[in-house]
Amino acid sequence: MAFKLILLLCVLIAVPVAQAQPLGGLLGNLLGLLRIQGIVYCTPNGNIGINGTSTPVFANAGVQLQCGGNVVSTTTTNGAGVFSFLLDPLNMALNTLTNKCTAVVNTPLASCNASLPSVGELVSNLQFVGSTFSGLLKIFNIGASDFQFNANVK
Repeated sequence: MAFKLILLLCVLIAVPVAQAQPLGGLLGNLLGLLRIQGIVYCTPNGNIGINGTSTPVFANAGVQLQCGGNVVSTTTTNGAGVFSFLLDPLNMALNTLTNKCTAVVNTPLASCNASLPSVGELVSNLQFVGSTFSGLLKIFNIGASDFQFNANVK
């Protein structure tokens, strides 16, 4: 009996929302989230060094999620250089993220090392890396790595 009541409540809530949203978006919203994450290092290309020495991370760096030249979301790296965006698939499709969006570090590299450029930004394409579950919620994981330095900032 309790199951039928819960099912009825879900239908009553979903019907008005479904009238306003396409079915695919509604199902994506109810079933999962999109998580974009990465680590930014304090190096000329924002990636881990290849010389085997300890590579410092870029803490407190501003990171933007840009799609088609528009800023969709912003965040800041933590003390370990890690950033993360959590998005609702109702507003953003996985295919759009991996084909038309980039992670952009717009804090100058000179902020973490004075010998690095004070103008420019680090840019990374996004790549689907897999999915995980948190309870009944499916999380689609998207990675930002292989940052490239772009000196041509508008």
